[in-house]
Amino acid sequence: MAPNRLLTSRAIIGEFYNRLTVAPAGWIGRYAMKISSNQASESYGWLGMVPTMREWVGGRQAKDLRENGFNLANKDHEATLEINVSDLRRDASGQILVRIGELANRAQSYPAKLMSALIINAESTTCYDGQYFFDTDHSEGNSGSQSNDISYDVATPTKPTVEEMRDAILAGIQQVIGLKDDQGEPMNEGATQFEVMVPISLWGTAVSAVSLQTLGGGATNILPNLANLQIVVVPNVRLTWTDRFAIFRTDGETKPFILQEELPISVDAIAEGSELEFKEKKHWYGVQWAGNVGYGYWQHACLVTLT
Repeated sequence: MAPNRLLTSRAIIGEFYNRLTVAPAGWIGRYAMKISSNQASESYGWLGMVPTMREWVGGRQAKDLRENGFNLANKDHEATLEINVSDLRRDASGQILVRIGELANRAQSYPAKLMSALIINAESTTCYDGQYFFDTDHSEGNSGSQSNDISYDVATPTKPTVEEMRDAILAGIQQVIGLKDDQGEPMNEGATQFEVMVPISLWGTAVSAVSLQTLGGGATNILPNLANLQIVVVPNVRLTWTDRFAIFRTDGETKPFILQEELPISVDAIAEGSELEFKEKKHWYGVQWAGNVGYGYWQHACLVTLT
């Protein structure tokens, strides 16, 4: 019988990149603008909206752009998997490659972990305008005071009925659509796509609220029948909420969040012929990614707290 062949680092790294290309991107791409970076930090000058059209009376009236800014620093992130050489030699069933695939999936979903933390902390963390991302008193230029942090009364906040959830979702969407830019113009009047991000405990109720054609007592559900409006429910297992959810507009040019990337996900190995192998009979496979996540347009998001 021929001896088992040692699983090589080349095969392992190849499997990592192969799995990385097919790993699901999830909701990140719909909620965040991906920005490539080539320095330690990036400066974002968030500009006000362009002028609205007017009748040409008395010549042109030029309007400048209002500007707010913030810096987002890149950070290094890593994960390292240790494998015994003896396990490489004995792995006839391919279990190590399965684990490598899992490592790739974990790396691919890491930005979702970071962004989920942003969402959870958005009621107490400032964004580009100096206010909390979810706040009741945003104000820019001629917008007036505006809120993207609302409450909705229900009988039991942690267990709303389908009808209550429907009305709460509609209230959140209505709040987003009604927001104005720094020139006092409607900012989301053309919005057609919204996503409702919920904790697992509210998932079933939220799905029913946006998909059932009729509700209790035979009443017609307006949410699945709103003309030119698409509403999708997204469960997020990382959310620690029990009595709230977030609404995000996903069809805007600018997104609610930023995914800044300096170094794409990559993997390196200390393997065949290394000092680690010689002394300890082990190989290391290290994943790295450099970048960060940050807040974008609060005007494309709304937190709804059930009270």
